[in-house]
Amino acid sequence: MRKKSKDFLKDLVSKASPSGFEQAAQQVFEKYLDRIADEIYGDYTGNRIALLKTKSKQPLKILLAGHCDEIGLMATTIEDTGQIRFTAIGGVDPAVLPGQFVLLHTKNKTLRGVVGRKAIHLLKLDERGKVKKEQLWADFGFENKKAAEKIVRVGDPISYAPNYEELIGQNIVSKGCDDKVGVFVVAEALRLVQEKKSNNKCEIYSVSTTMEEIGARGAMTAAGGIEPDIGIAVDVTHSTDYPEGDKKLAGEVKLGKGPVIARGANISPILFDKLVEIAEKKKIPYQIEAAPKATGTDANTIQTSGRGVATALVSIPNRYMHTPSEVVNLKDLENAAILIAELILSLKPQTNLIP
Repeated sequence: MRKKSKDFLKDLVSKASPSGFEQAAQQVFEKYLDRIADEIYGDYTGNRIALLKTKSKQPLKILLAGHCDEIGLMATTIEDTGQIRFTAIGGVDPAVLPGQFVLLHTKNKTLRGVVGRKAIHLLKLDERGKVKKEQLWADFGFENKKAAEKIVRVGDPISYAPNYEELIGQNIVSKGCDDKVGVFVVAEALRLVQEKKSNNKCEIYSVSTTMEEIGARGAMTAAGGIEPDIGIAVDVTHSTDYPEGDKKLAGEVKLGKGPVIARGANISPILFDKLVEIAEKKKIPYQIEAAPKATGTDANTIQTSGRGVATALVSIPNRYMHTPSEVVNLKDLENAAILIAELILSLKPQTNLIP
């Protein structure tokens, strides 16, 4: 992966962006595409939309969507001893929280702290091995409640601390890969098309969407505002290449074996066939995922927006989803961006999208 792209990815995953508090990640997206897109703008739900225009008359309008929000926590109450009780933003597993470094984002500053729990020595036998959110708190070092109240407000977001690392085999580990890697892919796909702009016959809206983890809200408003002909969501999907990976439940998906193309009711059969055809023609590795119903991604709300949108879902294999240490492969990200860019460059205004 080229250095500038990798730097963008690292900066993106390192930023805090719990659902509803995505502004820091959106600034990274805007900065990266500033000299690539013809126009960048936002909407009322916090989406950032990068538009690449075309000289083609009556072009197909394409929405590329990757959601920049990540799971996180939110301050609810302050204990007399100064620790902060919290609730979850999105699907947080309490079992992975004890001992995690976290950041508290207040109005004027960001504080570093840790998630605390009663030590194992002090737990009753029937409490050991069980973790409930109500048994946890975040500790930022405040001496007491009065000291904390000078800085902390109910509703302040709490995020996992940045932890980007490179592993062997072009694998990386970081919090927030779900779905900052999708944002990375839709930005890179736009860049790749821009490099071949003279061949592009489509109007492309690359969107860093918000609040997917709490109901795909940003994708809903983006699709409603843009009214695209085609929508391509980029998200993560469960890999099964680890001990106890359940192929019967999630299919056979491996890191480094290419992006995963979804097939099912949420997906346009025409776009599925085109993606597979292009992958094979361009020798881009790919995998297929069965998706017999709503996918639980931005693709779901995009497909049913307005008069309906021909929709596809391209996913990145991800180990340990919804933990602070998700693992993905850089080549999968690169190949996903290439696949989407090649699809766009193959489309013409007269392309028939009706099954």
